[in-house]
Amino acid sequence: MTDQDRSADSDRPSDSQGVYGITVTSDLVGTGVQNLRAYEKAGLLDPVRTSGGTRLYSTDDVAKLRRIQTLLAQGLNLAGIAMVLDLEEENQRLRDQLARQRKRPKRSRALR
Repeated sequence: MTDQDRSADSDRPSDSQGVYGITVTSDLVGTGVQNLRAYEKAGLLDPVRTSGGTRLYSTDDVAKLRRIQTLLAQGLNLAGIAMVLDLEEENQRLRDQLARQRKRPKRSRALR
């Protein structure tokens, strides 16, 4: 990796940082701006807002929007999608917790 590559990586915003406007996001995801507003109203995502109220979507938001589209294509409504997304997030949280527990050194039985 060159110094220029390292510099480019450090300049790259995190995946959770809002960087895309609503029009760019709708183009990236392939849906209408009004759908993005509807998903926000339904509580499926919460883009960052500038002081002027402009929505800024992150790379994580774009990934979530693509997941929403997949679930819509499978026939789920917005309420069902909200439930699926909540369950997926909980599942990931539990998997992360389990992985952390497995990495911890085991105590000897005598200490218990």
